[in-house]
Amino acid sequence: MTSRPCPHTPPCPAAEAPDHDAARLLTAHPEQGWALLCNGVVVFDDTGELLPDGRAVAPHRPRCRVRAPRTDDSARASV
Repeated sequence: MTSRPCPHTPPCPAAEAPDHDAARLLTAHPEQGWALLCNGVVVFDDTGELLPDGRAVAPHRPRCRVRAPRTDDSARASV
């Protein structure tokens, strides 16, 4: 796969850059769950990515935090 220069101003970040997700969208297929960015990165709905060199990036969704139930001091019975 040959890479083409980015036509955007300012240019999109390279696929190797930490901010490669900021590249412009070239095509999207939401019915299939993926989109192609200008830098050749394929991003998936589950936040996983496929880089142009074939490396896969695992989904990086934030984990949900489980909170302890709130205790209401006014609900405690005084003895």
